[in-house]
Amino acid sequence: MQFDIDIEGWPPGAWEALAQRAADAAGEAEPLLANPRLSASLLFTSDAEVHALNREWRARDKPTNVLSFPMLEREDLRALAADGPPELLGDIALAHETCAHEAAEKGVSLVDHAAHLIVHGLLHLAGHDHVASDAQAAAMERLEIAALEILAIPDPYGDRVE
Repeated sequence: MQFDIDIEGWPPGAWEALAQRAADAAGEAEPLLANPRLSASLLFTSDAEVHALNREWRARDKPTNVLSFPMLEREDLRALAADGPPELLGDIALAHETCAHEAAEKGVSLVDHAAHLIVHGLLHLAGHDHVASDAQAAAMERLEIAALEILAIPDPYGDRVE
């Protein structure tokens, strides 16, 4: 997967390399994400920017840790041949202050938490959901855990997933 990355308001770091590692791990856990034609935009930004996006596109007047905006339906992603021109999977935005606060609360590094949220966002772009049903949530969490294990990041859910 190719990324178009924009970083605004995040501390200096190897965010581009982290995004690529997270995408590679997500592609191992969810093979639909391993299609070489896929690209995505990734915005590392502030709570204020994510709050504005959340209000405009989701009618939720608050910041959140990660937003994802898919451009392909899951069926289209399944049918996408490996050869051909680049195909935009979608957009992801990460809110720095919320991510940093959550990382501190969980006692994990910002880097590990950001990797988790990138994987989470990519899975949303691939059509996975954790809101519609408990079964879908559990399936998505299993994919996240598998991708994070590839990255040597501990299971963020503990023993919650069956």
